[in-house]
Amino acid sequence: MSVSTRLQVRLPALVLVSELVMIVLYAAFVTYDDNANAKMQNNATNPMENSLYRDYPYFADVQVMIFVGFGCLLAFFRFYGFSGMVFNFLTATFAIQWAILVQGFFQFYYAGKIHLGVVNLLNAEFACAVVLISFGAVLGKTSPVQLLVMALLEIPLFSVTEWVVLKYIRITDAGGSILIHLFACYFGLGVTFMLYRPSLNNGHSKEVTSYQSDILSLMGTLFLWVFWPSFNSALTLKGDDQHRAVLHTFLGLSSSTITAFALTALFNKRGKLTMADIQNVTLAGGVTVGASVDMMISPVAAYALGIMGCTACFFGYKYLTPFLAKHRIQDQCGIHNLHGLTGLISSTAGICGILLATEETYGPSMYQIFTHRAPPEGDPKLQELQRLIPGLKPGLGRTAQEQALYQVAAIFSTIAASAVGGLLTGWVMNLPFMASPSDEDCFDDELFFDVPSHFDRVERLKSPTSFDEKVQMSSMNTSVGT
Repeated sequence: MSVSTRLQVRLPALVLVSELVMIVLYAAFVTYDDNANAKMQNNATNPMENSLYRDYPYFADVQVMIFVGFGCLLAFFRFYGFSGMVFNFLTATFAIQWAILVQGFFQFYYAGKIHLGVVNLLNAEFACAVVLISFGAVLGKTSPVQLLVMALLEIPLFSVTEWVVLKYIRITDAGGSILIHLFACYFGLGVTFMLYRPSLNNGHSKEVTSYQSDILSLMGTLFLWVFWPSFNSALTLKGDDQHRAVLHTFLGLSSSTITAFALTALFNKRGKLTMADIQNVTLAGGVTVGASVDMMISPVAAYALGIMGCTACFFGYKYLTPFLAKHRIQDQCGIHNLHGLTGLISSTAGICGILLATEETYGPSMYQIFTHRAPPEGDPKLQELQRLIPGLKPGLGRTAQEQALYQVAAIFSTIAASAVGGLLTGWVMNLPFMASPSDEDCFDDELFFDVPSHFDRVERLKSPTSFDEKVQMSSMNTSVGT
């Protein structure tokens, strides 16, 4: 290891400073919310009505996705298994505790304090997912110091963007297709654009998978696949909305999985299955149904969206990823295919769902799902609706067409903010003291880890000479899910 990549001072110093700052901020601003505060309990309190029992199952499911699903999925390189899983563990842990604070100031801050409950942790995990998706674009080419800096900068930008879009543009995005998938994708592409390594366009001797690493990565895919319905439905309205979200996500995932098997066999020159496609493309349906996941779009529409997302994702890996690599965007895990293209399809489907929504289809509950279309304060129709749905809050009185235009505005503003933020963050990550690995040391656990004595040596492998040859080597372009 060269002096420029030693972690002995850089990593402990960054962690120590960040922990000291967090201790001060947690001490000054964080307290319990009413559901976790013993002073708020009395003889009339029913413990089973505590929000813990409503939110914790979803929190636990997303935890598995973050730490096991992402971790295993990122361990697909033969010589980068330690780094893929451990850097995911480190980055996710840091991102969640940082997001609790940053998001807390925007969403849970009142009476001078951030009020902490399980729902805060759930929101922080969604912010963490944004960072891990972006991580996929630079997998194998960054140090843990760079990844922590990326999380440090991305979380505030994401939180501000989320706050502006939800508070001022006011959109419907139950599954996070716009605010999670599109933001994470274009932020990651901005970062990798700034970290461009020309020599990697010709492949790398360590940029290969193995039988064991592909199996481990597939395990990550399975964990993400199984728990994705919880990810998409966690923050939807309880009841029929959440029920539809689970149904639509499962149908979308199922159809994208079957389609992926068909496509990989059809386009493989030897008519065989390709592990990279099974590890990634099968997950596309979970993203594609996201923006309309709680709407009355019909089961067949969810099924069709899964097929559309899978197809776009598959051909994105086949044609778009090589094209981007020739234009300074080395999207290592193909996040633009699994999160960018599918996010755009999902956002378009969400707009169609908004335009087609009527009271005839939804009944008065339409104004609970599309809250910004509810009548404004003082409108006689609002009082009539409140008699049918007690607790219905005043809206903005938007028409379906107006709300659709705001959705479009949110898409473009989110992409612009994330791309610019990614470029700036990539510039910071490229500074000399960030312990960035050399081109030769990319995709290699030995650079940052003590590895076992029987660790395979890369000298036995032939270095690929072109991007086309690199694509052919097993499952190189494994993508990040969520």
